[in-house]
Amino acid sequence: MNHTAEVEGIAVGVGPDGANVPAVVLSARGEYLPIFVTTDQAQAIQLGLTGEPFERPLTHDLLVDVVTEFGGAIDGVRIDDLSDGTFYAKLDAERYENGHPQKFVFDARPSDAIAIAVRADCPVTVSDEVLDAAGRPPSAVDLVSDEGRSRNPFGEIDDDEP
Repeated sequence: MNHTAEVEGIAVGVGPDGANVPAVVLSARGEYLPIFVTTDQAQAIQLGLTGEPFERPLTHDLLVDVVTEFGGAIDGVRIDDLSDGTFYAKLDAERYENGHPQKFVFDARPSDAIAIAVRADCPVTVSDEVLDAAGRPPSAVDLVSDEGRSRNPFGEIDDDEP
């Protein structure tokens, strides 16, 4: 079963080498799902969430504009697999031709798919299997502490953040 997810924001986690690593945090089925991303991907998602205008279109904005201009639509994003610590996503799209919808499914990195979803205002869903394997209780994930410092997806304070 798939569950509709909300993009809660960007948090900071600690990677295997002890360095800070950004994570996009989704909430679904009463759980949080942190997905580690690169700094560039985190920034692209954050810009999409805030709707901050950029002087020129970023790649994700461009893709949504091109799909729309050619008569298509992004219908949704699915985070539907997790294998060896890597999340997998699908981008569902459609295009009408002669009044009939044609459905398309594209393989995508979750970070790209989420960055597109926040721009196209389409739903993000997460499968039970992914949530069972990587979901965390809300008490284990804090996006911002009372002091305004970022916390990583595992609830540990990241003291390097202002």
